[in-house]
Amino acid sequence: MSILDRFRLDGKIAVVTGCRRGIGMWLALALAEAGADIVGVSKSLEPTGSVVEKAVLRAGRKFRGYQYDFRNRKSAHDFTERVNADFPVIDILVANAGMTIRKAAAEHSDEMWDEIIEVNLNSQFVLSRDLGRRMVERGSGKIIFIASLLSFQGGILVPSYAASKGGVAQLAKALANEWGSHGVQINAIAPGYIATEMCAPLKNDPDRNPAIVSRVPAGRWGTPEDLQGAVVFLASSASDYVNGTLVTVDGGWMAR
Repeated sequence: MSILDRFRLDGKIAVVTGCRRGIGMWLALALAEAGADIVGVSKSLEPTGSVVEKAVLRAGRKFRGYQYDFRNRKSAHDFTERVNADFPVIDILVANAGMTIRKAAAEHSDEMWDEIIEVNLNSQFVLSRDLGRRMVERGSGKIIFIASLLSFQGGILVPSYAASKGGVAQLAKALANEWGSHGVQINAIAPGYIATEMCAPLKNDPDRNPAIVSRVPAGRWGTPEDLQGAVVFLASSASDYVNGTLVTVDGGWMAR
């Protein structure tokens, strides 16, 4: 098999969470263009006719969409039960769903903390455990978490988000240690500052925006498309000896 063929995902089925827009949508499209059929889920994903579905279909692949809200633990359990019933084999899980609340730690309520940890960390474990169990039994699979620069750093005004993303990084390593010998690779992508709706408050801040761009060696904000190469690599057989790793796609931020 040629090296380029090893990046193909023909015949694979990929679950992508938080795929209605932003990073998740572009990750789903990248996997589809590489040959995978997509199972998408988001709390507000349209049952049919969504933007991401149309993009996947234009790429010549199949799409099945589900609407579940991972702020509710039962919803995460319901989703994994449903998708395991509908798809006996899931080859790839991209655990992208996430959210943030910007609030100083002294004003960060229990409710804010619980909501962020539930979506960003607890649901990631539920999904990876319940879908990954079958990967382990089958002896193959790929799980890709979406971490963050705040898996390494503390950030400003986002204590629950930073804690959740630190947890995601450690979860990827813990699962890699357990499941690597069973043919399952678990890794994470740590995006830098990406121009999405979640980061709009920073991009529109007259002080934070120039401070961020001046530190990035690439001299610009990233785009969701900048993450596509990393997700295809980690989902493909080209990364079969890559396990428990955080891949930074940050324009060089962490090099400073």
